Amino acid sequence: MLSELIAFCTSTKKDCVTAETLNSFEHEFLTKRFSKPRHQASKDSGHAGARDIVSIQELLEVEEEEETLLNSYSTPSKGSQKRDISTPETPLTKRKVSTRSPHQLLSPSSFSPSATPSQKYNLRSNQGEVVTSFGSAQGVSWSGRGGAGSINLKVMGYPESLTGSYKSMFQKLPDIREVLTCKIEELGSELKEHYKIEAFTPVLVPAQEPITLLGQIGCDSNGKLNSKSVILEGDREHSSGAQVPVDLSELKEYSMFPGQVVVMEGINTTGRKLVATKLYEGVPLPFYQPTEEDGDFEQNMVLVACGPYTTSDSITYEPLLDLISVINRDQPDVCILFGPFLDTKHEQVENCLLTSPFEDVFKQCLRTIIEGTRSSCSHLVFVPSWRDVHHEPVYPQPPFSYSDMPPEDRKRVLFVSDPCSLSINGVVFGLTSTDLLFHIGAEEISSSSRTSDRFSRILKHILTQRSYYPLYPPQEDMAIDYENFYAYAQLPVTPDVFIIPSELRYFVKDVLGCVCVNPGRLTKGQVGGTYGRLYLRRQTTEDREGRQSPCVAVQVVRI
Repeated sequence: MLSELIAFCTSTKKDCVTAETLNSFEHEFLTKRFSKPRHQASKDSGHAGARDIVSIQELLEVEEEEETLLNSYSTPSKGSQKRDISTPETPLTKRKVSTRSPHQLLSPSSFSPSATPSQKYNLRSNQGEVVTSFGSAQGVSWSGRGGAGSINLKVMGYPESLTGSYKSMFQKLPDIREVLTCKIEELGSELKEHYKIEAFTPVLVPAQEPITLLGQIGCDSNGKLNSKSVILEGDREHSSGAQVPVDLSELKEYSMFPGQVVVMEGINTTGRKLVATKLYEGVPLPFYQPTEEDGDFEQNMVLVACGPYTTSDSITYEPLLDLISVINRDQPDVCILFGPFLDTKHEQVENCLLTSPFEDVFKQCLRTIIEGTRSSCSHLVFVPSWRDVHHEPVYPQPPFSYSDMPPEDRKRVLFVSDPCSLSINGVVFGLTSTDLLFHIGAEEISSSSRTSDRFSRILKHILTQRSYYPLYPPQEDMAIDYENFYAYAQLPVTPDVFIIPSELRYFVKDVLGCVCVNPGRLTKGQVGGTYGRLYLRRQTTEDREGRQSPCVAVQVVRI
């Protein structure tokens, strides 16, 4: 205060302090100074009216907790209102949030004016039903140890993993062409070495004898690929990117999709059309070999679920609350939860009926899951989806960011990108929330003399193409940044378990030694859906004559 008075006297050129000087100082400086907090308080009071119901409920709970604490030190009486000092019989816990149920944590009425429960979902009678299983599930206790076991989670990258946001929509066509060319050359080199091929021939060179060509499958028009519209786009080194139509009439069996890198053998007598006679199968990457850093474990239970986590006719998130109850009951060692958490296709989102920002609704869901499963101590892994309305709709998709994470939960919560390769105690999981089965299935053409499983064919393509999204051009909804795609969306190894949620029917399949699981979605329109649970047990050193999958049993269960 004295320093301010000296500065005031200096600025007004007053040599001595008089009563008139002090009155001027009080009027011009102190009055303005103390009027600012009042003005600020009026602003805050204006914003206080915009508080959501969750904030008001938390304030009421704090006041109620203080009132309860004061009452515990008083003796109730009708006449006197004086409080007697006494020791409470039951001491109160300092933290009340952790004891609240998920229903108290999530308040749908705070962000939706029509938060009514779904009637069809509540009338279901098949909850807990096992709809499909894999492996030796007999005698398996589908319950984990929560946080009691030693869990080592590690995100694997090729060459590194995606950890944050990046600038998208800045790519140039030559950069995309460079990425596609590198993919053709890398896979071509692996196939050439595996099949001992001497050399590749340019696609436009006429030849009367069988030749071997390297290239990428494409379509000769903007329409859908069919057996008459297949072209082979050659690599840059041998064919300078030239294209040649392909005649598939001599091939007895084939399965192709746009963007697939293939090695073909055939005859090109005129240099204008290749009559294919042989199609070389792709070669998958080797499996990951666990090290001492991965730790050792006897058995682990992993639960996987994919959104949407609320039915299409309601925003109450009842299926999510039921899933939290399952997690608290079974206490899995790891829970892998795929988006969308707030679906861009939900009716109330599309019609802009929510009263809170999308980011706030997502944070409520996140807080409900994290704090609601705290008693189980299960590790949580969150995978984003391009259908998450609040998140960046670009592929590869960066992980979620959550700055309000409670300190006690940071060790057990992990946010990863889409796609992601995750090691759980040395067992590699391939994770992607993109409906790749539906995307490739809509573009694939095939011919086979025997009964062929469509899902197995597509999964085999993904593993042998060594990419989480080998389709090119991608589906219209996909916004792919190809520079980051080349860095973050390639398979580093063949995963032991591949989780690939889809709108298509749930399944569990063993493809090339990889256990592929489509757990379905937690909700299907207005009714409940399914989730998956996996039982892991690493092979002991005495049994390592041949490789055995560490995924012993899988079940897909109705919520």
